[in-house]
Amino acid sequence: MTKDLPVAVVLCGSGRADGSEITEAVSTLIHLSRAGLSFRCFAPNEPQAEVVNHVTGKPVHEHRNMMVEAARIARGDISPLSELHEPNFSSLVFPGGFGAAKNLCTFAKDGPGCTVHKDVDRVLREFHAKKKPIGLICIAPVLAAKVLGTTSGGPGCQVTIGHDAGAANAIAAMGAHNVPRAVTEALVDEAHRIVTTPAYMCDAKPHEVFDGIGELVTALKRLLRA
Repeated sequence: MTKDLPVAVVLCGSGRADGSEITEAVSTLIHLSRAGLSFRCFAPNEPQAEVVNHVTGKPVHEHRNMMVEAARIARGDISPLSELHEPNFSSLVFPGGFGAAKNLCTFAKDGPGCTVHKDVDRVLREFHAKKKPIGLICIAPVLAAKVLGTTSGGPGCQVTIGHDAGAANAIAAMGAHNVPRAVTEALVDEAHRIVTTPAYMCDAKPHEVFDGIGELVTALKRLLRA
């Protein structure tokens, strides 16, 4: 049955400034495991958009592969995003980190006019078409706003990136709607089976981010059982 299939978790590197935010990614895997939901990690087998020195916050002239770096989080158990096929999974989750806005789309530099990685676009559309739950954390909800927003011919959707006015305005420009939520809360768009939580879009402590992602996973599991 669909609800017994694993959850697909999409990563894009390792580190908040140029890949997947590690606290968010690890919190996701812990909560899925605690909820009794098996999972499989994926990432694009491609170079990161940039590499950042996380001590200085400045870009460096290096080349790193998104999947190779994300394998550090997944303990090596990871597959190329191109091999993620909707029939094999119950639901889809995107942890955040600036890499979601740099590697999985170009939102970091292009805002509402961004383009989305072809496999990210594909899996979002496939899971949404089959009414399978989709979870997005931190800045990752911009992916759903762009792919499923009315300006891209989609139905529109509700997401939360917390109280960040700039990101909320960009989400509105893409034909979706931001609903403010606190870091420890999750927003459920019941009509489109999308669950989001703001995580480090808020000025948050690690345990608060962990708790908010727990709310997201709880909602995801409820949707799977519905």
